[in-house]
Amino acid sequence: MFQTFRNAWKIPELKNRLLFTLAILVVYRLGCAIPVPFITGSALSQMFSNGNMLSYLDMMSGGALSRCTLFALGVTPYINASIIVQLLTVAIPSLENIAKEPDGQNKLQQITRYAGGVIALVMSLGYYFVVRNMGALKYTTGAAGIFTAVVIIATFTAGAQLITWCGEQIDDKGIGNGLSLLIFSSIVSNWSSVYTTVTGLLTRAAAGETKFYILLPLLVVLALVVIVFIVIMTNAERRITIQYAKRVVGRKQMGGQNSYLPLKLNMSGVMPIIFASALVSIPGTIGSFLQIDQAAHPFWYAFFHTFNYTSALYVVIYLLLILAFNYFYVAIQYNPVEIANNLRRNNGSIPGFRPGKPTSDFLTRTLNKITLIGAIFLAAVAVLPIILGNLTGMSIQLGGTSLLIVVGVALDTTRSLDSFMTMRNHKGFLG
Repeated sequence: MFQTFRNAWKIPELKNRLLFTLAILVVYRLGCAIPVPFITGSALSQMFSNGNMLSYLDMMSGGALSRCTLFALGVTPYINASIIVQLLTVAIPSLENIAKEPDGQNKLQQITRYAGGVIALVMSLGYYFVVRNMGALKYTTGAAGIFTAVVIIATFTAGAQLITWCGEQIDDKGIGNGLSLLIFSSIVSNWSSVYTTVTGLLTRAAAGETKFYILLPLLVVLALVVIVFIVIMTNAERRITIQYAKRVVGRKQMGGQNSYLPLKLNMSGVMPIIFASALVSIPGTIGSFLQIDQAAHPFWYAFFHTFNYTSALYVVIYLLLILAFNYFYVAIQYNPVEIANNLRRNNGSIPGFRPGKPTSDFLTRTLNKITLIGAIFLAAVAVLPIILGNLTGMSIQLGGTSLLIVVGVALDTTRSLDSFMTMRNHKGFLG
């Protein structure tokens, strides 16, 4: 492995790309540490400790949201815009036609940037009112209050757009996976809290709760097993054999070879977990905003408390939403009828199935089976930390979403570097 890294640094172009990517990441983390003016962040700490939507957004920004820094919104506005544009491309024929044009992806990318800017502005407005309601602003009235609002909202919005630009620069001049690497760095930067958690558990063990002396090593072993499991399931795929008929083009005979159609087990990545986390956290987030008193409103207090991060109802709804969103996301990503038609146009067929409807039916059945396995995998990884936390009484810092993102980005980046080195006849990272 060390020899491989030495070989990577010997390639001037790859070395420059790595240094450029590292520089962008350093700038990003610096922006996540510089607070915006006129805010006292200590007043917001209680808003980000209940497992609600704000906690999820704070995790995606590497703690920048809870500290009200320049890059508080992170890449969330652009991710939301990408999801919305992707869904609308399936629903709106005009956008679908744009996507099929030669430069259609560039046009959709531009639309996504504008949509991300609008979403960033809306989120900045919403977060400003949250900060003001929590009493974290130095000025709220008069000309000073208006100036404070303009500065904070403009800073949050501009910061989100600057992050998007930084991610695109990594794609163009760095090693690729720009936005994913920014999210990766945000999540990893929060892992320093694991040390504090472990120290606290050891203190409790020394005070008489000896069960933590056994639970901590078991938790470490389980975390390693889960990481290996995620790597295996992320790389797993079903390969469907494709045969191409022989045909004569001019004086040359084309086709006649076999290929395969790869169907990944986890086609949707971490998106179903993100969707499910956002939806199931809405009641808890509303409850934290309203700050309902238990004595004055016992029913509403119990209702919002039911959607607490550790409640059984939260876990059940979370699991069901992950399953549903996984099927939905795969359905809009893969069209078996279109795949079958493309195979027929290219004189390809699946052995044992006639072209056309029999092929599409086979692909549909196969996709349903793979999607079910992938959905169960995602649900297990997402729900397991919550269940373990309830059973052991420990706060599990490394959630399923974090692990999936970190492992997925690490694998994608490794493949990218390996491909880059393979083109230059060097031993790759995966070798």
